Amino acid sequence: MARVRLSVAERREEMLRAAIGQIEARGVAAVRIADVAAALGVSNALVLYHFSTKEKLVAAAFAYAAEEDLTRLRALLGRRTSALRRLRAAVRWYAPTGQAKGWRLWIEGWAVSLREPALRAVTRDLDQRWKAAIAEVVAEGVAAGEFTCPDPASTALRLTALLDGLAVQLTSYPGAVARTRAQEWVDDALARELGLRPGELTTRGR
Repeated sequence: MARVRLSVAERREEMLRAAIGQIEARGVAAVRIADVAAALGVSNALVLYHFSTKEKLVAAAFAYAAEEDLTRLRALLGRRTSALRRLRAAVRWYAPTGQAKGWRLWIEGWAVSLREPALRAVTRDLDQRWKAAIAEVVAEGVAAGEFTCPDPASTALRLTALLDGLAVQLTSYPGAVARTRAQEWVDDALARELGLRPGELTTRGR
């Protein structure tokens, strides 16, 4: 069957999605341009025409995945409801017990970014934008009198550090921490950061 002719943007997006799938399946170190090309039924040359090197393809794939996550985060934080409800929804979604990005993909990305400047820039940008979005809503909640927090930026940093660390444990060492226990820790941490009792997070965040 003849392939449908795609625009340049559509072709690039198709390749980025295929690259993400291959990275998740094989790992960054093992994935090849040939794997992405084979997954799409196209030539290696076509993939290289769009991205020129494997490193550029990988960095672009992670940037694409990051934008998808940030779009979902902005949707959660942009809801017309209280800051507390928005924060609780966003943190629960992002947590390794929620429905956020494939954590195996991002753990791979963090590891490789230690040696790849282009990928490090992507992961750093995602991290900074995520923290900024959380800090902004925390500040909104403080201004509205919903809760107290003397330093929203530090709160965002501590929360993401906890979530990222739990993601490594749950993804790399299945069974090391029960998912229900991990969720309890996340809720307790969020409540503590906002000057609330754990029970208040549940009752006031509904």
